[in-house]
Amino acid sequence: MSAFDSLKDHTKEGRVFLSRALIAFVIVLLLIGLLIGRLYYLQVIQHDQLAAVSDDNRIQLQPVAPTRGLVYDRNGTLLADNRPSYSITLLKEKVGDLEHTLAELQKLIPITDREVELFRKRLQQRRRPYETVPLRFRLTDDEIARIAVNYQRLPGVQVEADLIRYYPFGASLVHALGYVGRINEKELKRVDPKNYSATHYIGKLGIERFYEPLLHGEVGYQKVETNARGRVMRVLEQTDPIPGKDIVLYLDIRLQQAAEKLVEGLRAAIVVIDPKTGGILALVSNPGYDPNLFVTGISTQDYKDLRESPDLPLFNRALRGQYPPGSTIKPMVAMGVIDSGVVSPTHTVFDPGFYTLTNGGRRYRDWKRGGHGTVDLDMAIYQSCDVWFYDVANRAGVDIISDYLGRFGFGQVTSLDLPEALSGILPSKEWKKKTGRGSWFSGDSLNLSIGQGWMLATPLQLATASAVMANRGQWKQPRMLKGVVKHNKHKIDQVVEDDVVEISGLEGTSAVLPDIHLKSNQYWKRIIDAMVAVVHGPRGTARKIGHGLDFQIAGKTGTAQVVGIKQDEIYDAESMAERHRDHALFIAFAPADDPEIAVSVIVENGGGGSSTAAPIARDVIDAFMALKQQDAEQDKLAGVPTDG
Repeated sequence: MSAFDSLKDHTKEGRVFLSRALIAFVIVLLLIGLLIGRLYYLQVIQHDQLAAVSDDNRIQLQPVAPTRGLVYDRNGTLLADNRPSYSITLLKEKVGDLEHTLAELQKLIPITDREVELFRKRLQQRRRPYETVPLRFRLTDDEIARIAVNYQRLPGVQVEADLIRYYPFGASLVHALGYVGRINEKELKRVDPKNYSATHYIGKLGIERFYEPLLHGEVGYQKVETNARGRVMRVLEQTDPIPGKDIVLYLDIRLQQAAEKLVEGLRAAIVVIDPKTGGILALVSNPGYDPNLFVTGISTQDYKDLRESPDLPLFNRALRGQYPPGSTIKPMVAMGVIDSGVVSPTHTVFDPGFYTLTNGGRRYRDWKRGGHGTVDLDMAIYQSCDVWFYDVANRAGVDIISDYLGRFGFGQVTSLDLPEALSGILPSKEWKKKTGRGSWFSGDSLNLSIGQGWMLATPLQLATASAVMANRGQWKQPRMLKGVVKHNKHKIDQVVEDDVVEISGLEGTSAVLPDIHLKSNQYWKRIIDAMVAVVHGPRGTARKIGHGLDFQIAGKTGTAQVVGIKQDEIYDAESMAERHRDHALFIAFAPADDPEIAVSVIVENGGGGSSTAAPIARDVIDAFMALKQQDAEQDKLAGVPTDG
């Protein structure tokens, strides 16, 4: 036995080893116990919660956008449709290198820098996780195919189908219908975020904007199962969205296009109203623009071309064009001074070609430099004698004139569902002081009486005033909406809703004007007969358009100065720049004894109302009557019963 062996204590070593082994065993048992406890906690106690979390990784609840309601004209012609469009979208959570992915996509299909810029903006405005963001719209079949074959190297990229708005008549109706466009952050704040959770488009202008709550519908939901890349594998549950309501307008697209053709190449506006209902049959503002350019986003160059055009195609002349109404308001002024008792219907003045407030004072000239001689009420209207109106305006003062013009709708928005309409300017003493223009003078009243000076009116207001005159003072509020469509076995039943404003969720104008009650109903006949003489009388200013009719038109010409001329100068259109020439205006309704149509026409820098605007109005009325006859014949062939 060696000295080393004699020094080892084998018994002690055995006890140490045993104690260490026991400690290790206990530790292992504790760890196994902890693991079993953790497994029990996860598998039993936390089972329901973790199962739900696991399902959330592969099952998602997605909102489903409702189909936007369609828009029809009075005859059932589709004015605003929904068409499928394919877009390339990116899912941020699945895209690895965003810049690399964008670069690869630009190699596959044409993508402009502007589209990339808008994509980045939409990416920042994303409303929820796992929401795809569109990069480019309106893909062609070839572009779709090129993307599809490269899916394996483009994680997070997919082609999605969507319904987008399509306007088959393009520029013809943009100023009447408006258009939809991509919803922005500001608009999201004023709508129900839940109901718009899957909606990418919203009404921007016109009918599309005003009746957005009607047209949009209600969002639906679907529970979908996705794979590891986030692609939808199958739909587990679905709550269908409620589509938007289809609506019918009073517009007649045939009349709209006929009117538009009459002002082709001109800067002009035409508004046609049915006096019996207040329905707007045509609303033309020329030139226009294609609203389809704005639906998915207009290019920078296209928008620049529209914005910088000297003819202002983006400007809605019919609703927002504010022009001096000129002599078109003379019938309303005449109605005011005789009904208020300022002068009698037999009042006459002598017109030497000018009018002065004081002897030797400033001369307010008549359009006819030699004057009209002795002028009564009828001649003052059908010959448009300025001096007669100067005289009665000086006697009446601004309060009476402004009051009666207001009763015909001037100086306010009276339409129900045209949100872009402006109120124009109806001057008064209070208005002049409030706007810092000083005190009211008698000369201001004289200018107001012939539709010059401070007063401004829109073509819609002129058509409205004409309709009120046609109805002998009875108001029918101008409106676009005729009713809501109910589909029954592919047949359209038009249902006119009395509470369309309440249904839409928007408030229309509060300007519901009362009927105009006169001291004598004979005044209506007197004024309207004078307006008939404008067209059919031997000395009427629009007598050239009054031939070849089996009914009578009541009308009034108007010419509005664009630039002032000195007192002793003679207006010479040929020597002026085209855009400095007078505006041509005309209002009318027909047939005069039982009106079915009221119309206003304005041609910017068109010269005289009798030579330019009146013939256009006559052609509009002819087109309306021809369409009416055509519809009656078709109804007769179809066996549809007619009135009476």
